[in-house]
Amino acid sequence: MSTELSPVVDSTLVLLTVEEAARRLSIGRTTCYGLIRTGELESVPVGTLRRIPADAPAAYVARRRAAHRAA
Repeated sequence: MSTELSPVVDSTLVLLTVEEAARRLSIGRTTCYGLIRTGELESVPVGTLRRIPADAPAAYVARRRAAHRAA
């Protein structure tokens, strides 16, 4: 029996931190910043912060799946 706790996902969030988006995608923070830098993962500036719209990780996965099927 695993004692590891799953992170609680707050479905009311409109914007995610980079760390939250990375966790949802099961990737590292650095990889997530790379996807933001290349424009593959949508993000918006909020003052000096960088936030990811809550629906952007799912949209990224959908685009990747469609590209994989087309290949």
